[in-house]
Amino acid sequence: MSDFDNSLIRWPGSGSAVTTASVCFGYYLGETGANTGSVGSFEYDCYSAAQWAAKRLGYPIVDLEMIDVNFYACFEEAINEYGAQVNQFNIRSNLLNLQGLNTVQNPNINGLNIKSSGLNTVIKIAKDYGSVIDVGGYVDVKTAAVNLNVDQQIYDLQNLIGNQIESGSRIELRRVFHSVPPAFARIYDPFSMTGMSYSNVLNEMGFAGYSPATQFLMTPIFEDLLRGQAIQFNDMVRKSAYSFEVVNNKVKVFPIPTYPATMYVEYVTEDSLYNSGSMFNSGSNYDIVSDYSNAPYQEVTYHKINAVSRQWIKKYFLALCKETLGRILQKYSTVPIPGGEVTLDGAELRSEATAEKEVLMTQLRENLEATGRSALLDAKANEADKIMETLKKVPLFIYIG
Repeated sequence: MSDFDNSLIRWPGSGSAVTTASVCFGYYLGETGANTGSVGSFEYDCYSAAQWAAKRLGYPIVDLEMIDVNFYACFEEAINEYGAQVNQFNIRSNLLNLQGLNTVQNPNINGLNIKSSGLNTVIKIAKDYGSVIDVGGYVDVKTAAVNLNVDQQIYDLQNLIGNQIESGSRIELRRVFHSVPPAFARIYDPFSMTGMSYSNVLNEMGFAGYSPATQFLMTPIFEDLLRGQAIQFNDMVRKSAYSFEVVNNKVKVFPIPTYPATMYVEYVTEDSLYNSGSMFNSGSNYDIVSDYSNAPYQEVTYHKINAVSRQWIKKYFLALCKETLGRILQKYSTVPIPGGEVTLDGAELRSEATAEKEVLMTQLRENLEATGRSALLDAKANEADKIMETLKKVPLFIYIG
């Protein structure tokens, strides 16, 4: 029987090559870019970080109950956590700009500079409001003619119009065109009973009445205004006012019709109103960004991460190694030895690792917030104010002519 191989449970001083067999996910294996010799950037740093962490944890003075795959898993997790925090911040900052983006055409936008203002989404939302107040939107406003019958004052438009549209669909009235013709449309009407003869109308419009034909009668504009006002007062005092009431799509017209006429109404169907604009789907199976869950931010590209971010990753990696080693050592709090026992520090390592992870996570989130678009704009505005304040104190030249 051969002796037990300690390299299976303790760090032997070096690790195996970083391959798909030694890392859990392999997201960053084989990246093209910055290479060290024939080894990729991730593979090289993963191997080197394991050597560094082992020495930081006390090797070779003390044995470490961890092997290479434990270190490699922690290093990969540190990169994953860093990328997740950056992506979460980017999604929160850019989601308004990304909604509606086709994810088939844009499967991964990690590393792209999102310059959109989000105005396109705001406009789409505004159009929904516009559909309700008739200033645009996605709803087609339809027009229908309603025949007014003699002595009939109430008209059920839901029955009159609803039968012409989708079965069971309810209409919503927008406008009812039932009002007295405007006064200015009748000023030059020779039959409006305003006391103007047909010949006078032609004379005022410059069509005839004088010789030669190049001579015309010019009247001041206030004459037209006074005549229009006279017609309006005549309608108000001597005639029944044109008006209507709408209750549950039933229109009650005033005055009661004394001759057949046509009234026009504008309406929308409630189905089109409530279903329009609520989804901006495009592509098969709705392959668009709708919310936080499907924003196309994938894993970061490791070789593009700068030195500052890699230093954070290494510190977080070391904290994960402490947590893993502490969990291993905490399985047994004490180990009996001849003449006594040894107390293991697993609990202390885990506690220390938790505190370090919290500090690093807080530091990263604060840095992300400080470099966000809103924070940078605030900083730029503050810088501009400081520059203006400084320029005010610069002496001005005095010119003597």
